[in-house]
Amino acid sequence: MLTSKQIEEFDQNGYLVIADYIKKNQRDALMNRAKELINDFEPPSSHSVFTTNEQERTSDEYFLSSGDQIRFFFEEKAIDKNGNFTVPKQQSINKIGHAQHELDPIYKKVISELNFPVIGKQLGIKNPRQLQSMHIFKQPSIGGEVGLHQDSTFLYTTPMSCIGFWLALEDANIENGCLQAITGGHSIPLKKRFKLAANGGTEFEILDDSPWPNQSLDLLEVKAGSLIVLHGQLPHYSAANTSSRSRQAFSLHLVDQNCQYAEDNWLQSLI
Repeated sequence: MLTSKQIEEFDQNGYLVIADYIKKNQRDALMNRAKELINDFEPPSSHSVFTTNEQERTSDEYFLSSGDQIRFFFEEKAIDKNGNFTVPKQQSINKIGHAQHELDPIYKKVISELNFPVIGKQLGIKNPRQLQSMHIFKQPSIGGEVGLHQDSTFLYTTPMSCIGFWLALEDANIENGCLQAITGGHSIPLKKRFKLAANGGTEFEILDDSPWPNQSLDLLEVKAGSLIVLHGQLPHYSAANTSSRSRQAFSLHLVDQNCQYAEDNWLQSLI
């Protein structure tokens, strides 16, 4: 349960950092399970690359139909222009998503133990739905940059209700691409929506074309086991990982089932 001070901090900053939220055995269970899933994964001849520049996010069918599946997405730099891998398979994956919290018994058990909906309710979500999960690897030397964005861009409800839960499975710092955020930036209007396009594929709908505030981002450097709770409108970012250490994280997003989930959101799930 959050304290009143923690709730006040979230409301003021748009994020909340909680140290030692996930136990080492739970972290190990998630990382070991991810390794098993990747070992069993047979890459198709056509590789779905997760492009971390928000303007170029992949929109292929493999990605768009992943809302209620367990899918594997590659780092851009893991595959050369001829389609050949530049690194071993275990080091090639950008992320696993987006429904292992519902479909995989190990992920489901650990996520159930962590009970994110309790925090969601304390932060204003009336009827929490665990909609999207991602195991993010930020691979050594090739882990890509994730541009400044707001999570509600991708999981849009009316009224907006998205809250993100980002678990550090390994230490996250400036060297390996920790999260960075505009403190208090959740008061900024939602800039755009990533949605299904009428003629197929996806598109960004511009909602507010004013520039981001001209202010520096605050580093959210955290130790393994920490939880960062992110308001859906908070602008946040992570730099490329140029270090020799990975920065594994697990994230899960809640939305309020009492709010209207947009029919043209890219992520659709029958679960």
